[in-house]
Amino acid sequence: MLINLPSLPTAEADAELTRRHDQIPAWDDMPAELKPVLAREMEIYAGFFEQTDHELGRIVDTLQELGVLDDTVIYYIIGDNGASAEGTLNGCFNEMCMINAMPDVETTEFLLSKVDDFGTPKAYNHYAVGWAHAMNTPYQWTKQVASQWGGTRNGTIVHWPNGFADKAKTRNQFHHVIDVAPTILEAAGLPAPISVNGIQQAPLEGVSMLATLRDGDAPETHDVQYFEMFGNRGIYHNRWTAVTKHRTPWSTDPPPAFDDDNWELYGPND
Repeated sequence: MLINLPSLPTAEADAELTRRHDQIPAWDDMPAELKPVLAREMEIYAGFFEQTDHELGRIVDTLQELGVLDDTVIYYIIGDNGASAEGTLNGCFNEMCMINAMPDVETTEFLLSKVDDFGTPKAYNHYAVGWAHAMNTPYQWTKQVASQWGGTRNGTIVHWPNGFADKAKTRNQFHHVIDVAPTILEAAGLPAPISVNGIQQAPLEGVSMLATLRDGDAPETHDVQYFEMFGNRGIYHNRWTAVTKHRTPWSTDPPPAFDDDNWELYGPND
């Protein structure tokens, strides 16, 4: 069963893609000599994704060979946040330069000299910001911007043949990653642990997704969720979201005062 939690919005005939921010250069605006590096960055990312898919396939094949696949709940969450914009506008050969606020160390000439070493054990490479913006289509912004869906939403597949009647269907109800554990506990018929190895556990904050997974028309049960990272804040409530972006992930400039942040409100059909 394929479940996209939550699914992409239905596009209207006159819908427009999210506007590319002025700080993100278009492909046509990038220097011609840098484009081979930019292309290599995305080739490596695509190759890594294919490798990941292959290895996950080996796990699924093994479960099938053991005769337990139909009784196994599989969650495949594609990412842990939106696509990352931590690679500078040009991408980087060693992400530690960006992490240590030295993005200008890696010049175009340096990146070109290392193009054949990208994706090897010699590199700690990262794709350019423009690729992150493209991969987060149609949502706004990127990883670190927890206020916008481009920083938080991920495609998700849930597979449990003997647990779900629907096959290859999507779901639109809101859920959060903290709902995965309660879902698995309910599916297994187990209570949330009160104590583990003698250590009292905090109550789980998520809610089970089972009702949603079993019925596409089930009422939404996760009706409020707060997001925050580096001052970028957002809150979801009953299909409405209020968000404010405080700082830009790849910028080394000091962020503005919190009082200067602009809040945006989005309704269910926005």
